[in-house]
Amino acid sequence: MDATRNSLSADLRERVRAFLATRLQPDSHLWVGLSGGCDSVVLLHVLSRLGLGRISAIHVHHGLSPNADAWAEFCSDYCQKLAVPLTIRHVTLDASSGYGLEASARAARYAAYAECVGDCLLLAQHRGDQAETVLFNLLRGTGVTGAAGMPVERRFGSLRLMRPMLDVSRAEIEGYASAEGLTWITDESNADTTLTRNFLRHEALTAISQRFPAAEASLALAASHFAEAARLLDELAEQDWRLVCEGDAARMRPLRELSLHRLKNLLRHRLRCLGWQVPVASRLEEFARQLQSAAPDRHPELRLPDGKMRVAGGMLHWLSEK
Repeated sequence: MDATRNSLSADLRERVRAFLATRLQPDSHLWVGLSGGCDSVVLLHVLSRLGLGRISAIHVHHGLSPNADAWAEFCSDYCQKLAVPLTIRHVTLDASSGYGLEASARAARYAAYAECVGDCLLLAQHRGDQAETVLFNLLRGTGVTGAAGMPVERRFGSLRLMRPMLDVSRAEIEGYASAEGLTWITDESNADTTLTRNFLRHEALTAISQRFPAAEASLALAASHFAEAARLLDELAEQDWRLVCEGDAARMRPLRELSLHRLKNLLRHRLRCLGWQVPVASRLEEFARQLQSAAPDRHPELRLPDGKMRVAGGMLHWLSEK
C-alpha cells in the first residue's frame, strides 16, 4: 500500500516537473492560485516538494459563502505549514454586469490575479475542467478558439499563465491528496446544479460517460486538436496582417482582396491581439461583408465594448474607447 501511495505521488510530481522544466528559469517567481479546494491544495503541495523557483500563493476571497472567512483561514494555515507566503485578496462582485454569478466571480478572480507581481501564475485546472469547458463552449456555438478550451499556457498581462495539471484526471489528483494525507475545503456551491458548470459536471458529463466511458479524455484530446487548428489560423492571420497593415491600421484595397473567411479570421485575430472582446459571429460577418462591398464614399463602422472598427481615408482603424 505504501509503495502504491509513493508511486502516485512520484508520478504526479514528475509530470508537473517535466511540464515546468522547459518553461521556467531557476529563479522564477511563481504565483499559485489557491482556493483551498483539492486541486489547488495538491498543486501547491507538488510545487513545494519540487523546489522550482520562488513560490507565493494568492487566495481570492469572494465573500459569497458564509464559510469564506474559514476558507481563507484554512489557506493561511496551509501555506504556513508549507512555508509559502500567502496573499489574500478580497473582491466585490459586480451584480449589475449581467454576466451571471459564475462569470462575475471568475472576472473578479482573474482581476485579482492580474495584480500579482512576478513571472508566472500557475492554476490547478485539470482534465475534467477542460472537458467541461469544451462542452460548455460547444453548446454556446463557439468557434475553433473556444473549442480549444483552456490553453496550457498563455500571456496574462505581465505574467505567463500556466496550467501544469491540465492533462491530469480528477481521480489522480484526489489519489495524490489521499496518498500525502492532505486535507482541503469543499465549496458547498459545487453541488448546486443550477450553476452551469456544476450541471455539466454532475449531470451532463456523468450521463455521457455512462455511454462513452472515455468522454472526459476524448473531449480534452479534441481540445488539443482544436488548439492546433487555432494556432494555424493565427499564423494565417499574421501573414495576412503583414500584407494589409500600415502602422496600426489596415489598407482597404488589399483587405478587400481577402476571401470572406480569411477576412473574418484576420478581424478576430486583430481583436484578440488588442485584448478586445470579439463580437458574435453574425455581427462580425455582417461587418466583414460591408468592408468587402462598401462604396469608396462609405465608412463602415462596428462599435464594440472596447472601441470601434471604422473605415476612414481608405484605411480600417481600431479606435479604442478605454
